[in-house]
Amino acid sequence: LLGCTIKPKLGLSAKNYGRAVYECLRGGLDFTKDDENVNSQPFMRWRDRFLFCAEALYKAQAETGEIKGHYLNATAGTCEEMMKRAIFARELGVPIVMHDYLTGGFTANTSLAHYCRDNGLLLHIHRAMHAVIDRQKNHGMHFRVLAKALRLSGGDHIHAGTVVGKLEGEREITLGFV
Repeated sequence: LLGCTIKPKLGLSAKNYGRAVYECLRGGLDFTKDDENVNSQPFMRWRDRFLFCAEALYKAQAETGEIKGHYLNATAGTCEEMMKRAIFARELGVPIVMHDYLTGGFTANTSLAHYCRDNGLLLHIHRAMHAVIDRQKNHGMHFRVLAKALRLSGGDHIHAGTVVGKLEGEREITLGFV
């Protein structure tokens, strides 16, 4: 599987964002995902983004004959709003939603996980702001502990980082999450 996070993370209209999703999926990627900062800004409201991304997903699947995916960021300021987004994603037939567990919280994560499990959606857990907890040498907890807690709270898969690049972690530790 090969995927990417759509960039630039901010500034595109929903239509242009959907076009970027389509071009990535049509160009050979298996999945794309929203950046954690992509939520519901005045220039790209979440509902419009969901619609254009679903259209891009189905168009790329029809043209390639391959199964594709896009992780729609359902994180919101309240559990009710987050659930509204997940319900809309399911109505569109999109297979995966994403949640930022630190900005949304563990209880919200579990609520969303129950909904996803009951309705055939996958739940991707993003680790935005994780370094506040797990990259500190004198306090906090290891990411492996966070990852296990997130799996126990219902996440289907977790953004665990890579062994190279911006999200770099120690090779042995990162491979332990895979």
